[in-house]
Amino acid sequence: MAPRKLAAGNWKMNGDLAALAEIDLLREAYPDPGCEVLICPPALLVHPMKERVGAHKMTVGGQDCHANASGAHTGDISAVQLKDAGAAYVILGHSERRADHGETDADVAAKAAAAHGAGLIAIICVGETEAQRDADETLAVIGAQLAGSLPDGASAANTVIAYEPVWAIGTGRTPTNEQIAEVHAFMREQLQGRVSDAGDVALLYGGSVKPGNATEIFAIAHVDGALVGGASLKAADFGGIISALEAAG
Repeated sequence: MAPRKLAAGNWKMNGDLAALAEIDLLREAYPDPGCEVLICPPALLVHPMKERVGAHKMTVGGQDCHANASGAHTGDISAVQLKDAGAAYVILGHSERRADHGETDADVAAKAAAAHGAGLIAIICVGETEAQRDADETLAVIGAQLAGSLPDGASAANTVIAYEPVWAIGTGRTPTNEQIAEVHAFMREQLQGRVSDAGDVALLYGGSVKPGNATEIFAIAHVDGALVGGASLKAADFGGIISALEAAG
């Protein structure tokens, strides 16, 4: 088994029912994509997007889930509910969740365990801030986040890791190829001994990925795909990234 090649789009708090027309454009442009294609819209759009996808190989995911399957948690959504709505994946531990909602590594691990229990693939996000990068703490931060955020039972079948340097998200800035390569090789190494099939776990890069830089990024060792923000909102932009990943083989 080799790591899955995954082009994952995170719509964040963007999109409405009219925006689902972009899914039609993706289906038409990529009737049989040469990589996995995933869109994670706001929770209200998961079910209608899944219906729009239909029998196409494209998959739909959520952007977060609660660690509990049900209960008195107003405004939260469980992994079980996402699965029931048609989701196959869920993004967990995104830097915006960690920063805006105070999520800890332990919180992410509990959510990932719940996702696995519901039959969802967890995309666990890690990444350093600009201050941590400047202080040469990147690998220490990534190592701690991986150690604390991975639940027992994580495997290549149920877990994807996304490296998103916080300072590169939505800024138009990206790390150098050497910096991305260093972190991805480090993550692969850190998974050894923790995940039985560590060599097969997909490692995504995220942070200002665009059609113009995707080919170069996908040529880096241990980069198996991308977690894409703004560029995933339009089929024309996301399509360029899908094509680059297809070409990367």
